Amino acid sequence: MALPNKPLGETKAVRDPAVDEREVDILIVGGGMAACGTAFEIKKWAPDAKILLCDKAAMERSGAVAQGLSAINTYVGKNSPEDYVKMVRNDLMGLVREDLIFDLGCHVDDSVHLFEEWGLPIWKKNAEGKTLDGKKGLEVGSLKKGAEPVRTGKWQIMINGESYKRVVAEAAKLALGTENIIERCFIVELLLDANKPNQIAGAVGFSVRENKVYIIKCKTMMVACGGAVNIYMPRSVGEGKGRAWYPVWNAGSTYTMCMKVGAELSMMENRFTPARFKDGYGPVGAWFLLFKAKTLNGLGEDFASSPAAKAELQRYAPYGTAAVTPTCLRNHLMLFEMKAGRGPIMMDTVTALANLGKTMDKKELKHLEAEAWEDFLDMTCGQANLWCAQDCEPEKKNSEVMPTEPYLLGSHSGCCGMWVSGPDYDWVPAAYKWGDGGKVYNRMTTVVGLFTSGDGVGCSGHKFSSGSHAEGRMAAKEMAKFVRDHADFKPAIKQSAAELVDLVYKPVRTYLDNCNYTTAVDINPNYIKPSGMALRLMKATHEYGAGTATYYQTSSKNLEIIMDLLATMRIDCEKLGAGDLHELMRAWEIYHR
Repeated sequence: MALPNKPLGETKAVRDPAVDEREVDILIVGGGMAACGTAFEIKKWAPDAKILLCDKAAMERSGAVAQGLSAINTYVGKNSPEDYVKMVRNDLMGLVREDLIFDLGCHVDDSVHLFEEWGLPIWKKNAEGKTLDGKKGLEVGSLKKGAEPVRTGKWQIMINGESYKRVVAEAAKLALGTENIIERCFIVELLLDANKPNQIAGAVGFSVRENKVYIIKCKTMMVACGGAVNIYMPRSVGEGKGRAWYPVWNAGSTYTMCMKVGAELSMMENRFTPARFKDGYGPVGAWFLLFKAKTLNGLGEDFASSPAAKAELQRYAPYGTAAVTPTCLRNHLMLFEMKAGRGPIMMDTVTALANLGKTMDKKELKHLEAEAWEDFLDMTCGQANLWCAQDCEPEKKNSEVMPTEPYLLGSHSGCCGMWVSGPDYDWVPAAYKWGDGGKVYNRMTTVVGLFTSGDGVGCSGHKFSSGSHAEGRMAAKEMAKFVRDHADFKPAIKQSAAELVDLVYKPVRTYLDNCNYTTAVDINPNYIKPSGMALRLMKATHEYGAGTATYYQTSSKNLEIIMDLLATMRIDCEKLGAGDLHELMRAWEIYHR
């Protein structure tokens, strides 16, 4: 059926929404890789439990892998979990929990094997050492049976991953059952038990497609709603302002919701700032690792190999002198050049492709050039569009690389998140593992019954997509154990349904009470629209909070200023107004940010 020529617009919000109250044993909040891991695994360990998953978006295209990926960045393979710990510890310069990393390293490969079983094409090496991608990779067997993947580094393997998230989401939906999933449901507040002050009892949220509030009681909960993006101003402007490297719908909900019920956070001062192709935010990993490209400064120099760079890295020994330079120090060297006036930094794609082409015939070279484009089309279509718009052919023209604005996350090369219990191994310090009733519950926060994974777990980065999925599965097993151990627990919420509706729909009622005061609904002395508040936040962090405007630098005085600005913004958030459901979602997102 043909689509209507005119869009219907956003659904208008009403003063009094419908209320849907539910009670389950296990609640999964989120729909990304970690949540899909939990959804896939949970029925195996708790077949008779009542389970519900709530996703703000639609699982097939939600989370950080929504656009797809061209590589899986964590596959241990012939390496050991101990090697994995050393790699993560080095990249994050020692600020990690080795128990969490080791535990994940023991399990992550199993998720990768499942992805391949479900249909994800993984590149392989044949007996002659030639690359077989797509369906051809199956000719040499599966990873689980010993086939050799095409590695771009010690831990990364190449995939044809445009549909990566769809493959993983389909398996999660089949395992959990679509009747146990509510999509387009934005959980905005967690609820503690009325009788047990530090135990989770439920959550409240709303539909972003119909005027409905969901109030859900549960015995245990896993929250994995990604990291935090658009806290800092992106480099793109105007219509491009929505372009970021990490997903713009990651609103810090994981951290804010858990923090508000008392979960302890850790390493929240850690901000991840990846170097990416300028403006399009296209990935650089394949260019560095697969195509063996180098970055050059504005003078055409390989600055990372210069004596000055080596001297600078020596200051950060033993991390700066390690075989693989930590991500943050590679960025540091780049900024060093830019501040000295030796920018811009260019990815030397021309030389890289020319060098690879020396050992290839015409057909192989054409395939290589196609892979250069597919690297973007698999995960960052906007970068391919930008290359087209700028008449950029990577075999003929180099492209600019630049650090992005800062993000908060716990699954990539960052390590902020919740302070969670580790595994119950003998060698794990007592302060690193805890639970309830004398039992340890791995990946549980400091709130009883509240679990997290993926971006939610602090002090253990470099999980990426595969590790987040595996960690979600690990949390599922522990949640099932928690439900069995707390079979007699009856969650009780102290707030009434009316109070929770008042909380969730406050921006709507503020808008409806005042929207007729002015002729232009976006300009009103009695409320603030979410878009305006978002710009205020980004301007403050950009200028005072170590954003790109100041080369990621700040000072105690600047931090005092931004803390005052944030305090005022928190007060002003009480006056957020939302006229439709999309604006209501944006209002809660900016509140979480």
